[in-house]
Amino acid sequence: MAAQIPKDFRRVIVAASVGNVIEWYDFYIFGSLAAVLSVKFFEKSHPVAALLSTIALFTAGFLVRPLGAFLFGWLGDRVGRKYTFLITLSGMGLGTGAIGLIPTFESIGLSAAFILFGLRMIQGLCLGGEYGGAITYVAEHVSDERRGYYTGWLQTSPTLGIVVSLAVIIATRTYFGNQVFDAWAWRIPFLVSFLLVAIAIYIRLQLQETPIFQEIKAKGQMTRNPWKEAFLSANIKFVLIASIVVIGEGVVWYSGQFWALYFLQQVSKVDPLNTAYVVGAGLLLGTPTLILFGWLSDLIGRKPVILAGFLLAALTYYPLYTWLGTVTQPGNINYPVAIIIIAILVSYVGMVYGPIGAFLAEYFPGRIRYTSVSVPYHIGNGWGGGLVPLITTAAFQST
Repeated sequence: MAAQIPKDFRRVIVAASVGNVIEWYDFYIFGSLAAVLSVKFFEKSHPVAALLSTIALFTAGFLVRPLGAFLFGWLGDRVGRKYTFLITLSGMGLGTGAIGLIPTFESIGLSAAFILFGLRMIQGLCLGGEYGGAITYVAEHVSDERRGYYTGWLQTSPTLGIVVSLAVIIATRTYFGNQVFDAWAWRIPFLVSFLLVAIAIYIRLQLQETPIFQEIKAKGQMTRNPWKEAFLSANIKFVLIASIVVIGEGVVWYSGQFWALYFLQQVSKVDPLNTAYVVGAGLLLGTPTLILFGWLSDLIGRKPVILAGFLLAALTYYPLYTWLGTVTQPGNINYPVAIIIIAILVSYVGMVYGPIGAFLAEYFPGRIRYTSVSVPYHIGNGWGGGLVPLITTAAFQST
């Protein structure tokens, strides 16, 4: 594979990734604890409806992401990459930490759900500006021939975010026990976000603006209206193509990575702690494929790698989940095989998501890159892939 990452590039990747890890830690904590949150913020007498309502709130966070992409994309192309994704990081972290402070349904009734909804909107809005900023920041620091490899490192950050969230949940459940965790200690993973975001903000404050943005600004070539130039010109064709590609990437990602959590808990009835162990281990095994396939895309092109991932996922997801159900029967779980299956699912994610950052960054000119990357990514990933948990859970509950 590629040689050791130079120190300057390593600093850029770490600074961009650490914020992205925490952004996705914040987002996935909610999804991982959906079963607990459903009985805390909705009527307990209708557990299925409560679970679906909670997942609907999770989905709502995805649906608002394109709005955040429009807003923060404009700021990123007008004000700069660095300060824009400092704002997104702060909003995401504060919104998540505040969930740990909300009174429950038993205390304030439906008001609890409305407050939770508002915080989810803040999370989704800010996340809409995070990815475009991070991928643009890294892509504008590295050479063309190594962009897939370097951005592949950044692409591991969402997967690492869910691993960190699972680790915090496991540690909290193990220390307090399930009864105390379900009573009040579920708040701790959300409150941890305050500490994590403070660390990430400190790291990102050490960054400089990207060389490409500085050059565009120095030459007086900054766009006056990123929205008009990105969406009311010939560039709209590329935005639409990118959105379609990202819809496929989002479906592969959430079907192969996030749905595994729900499948093990709701279909196979594996307890939450063991689910976290299995999914976390599978993610750790599969995550290096994001870097591997990012590097491979530098050699043979982005399109062949991404299309191969789409094809393999379409052909094998159903048999893989059938196999996963077979090896995770109640009281008879084959942990090594289950972990390997999760790792295979994540490897397909690696094939489509590993190169996608470089693909998007190279597709658009620097003067409107933040906007042009953010909007199709969050339309495709938010509206396409983000609906997967709600659709699959509703389909399962109806059968």
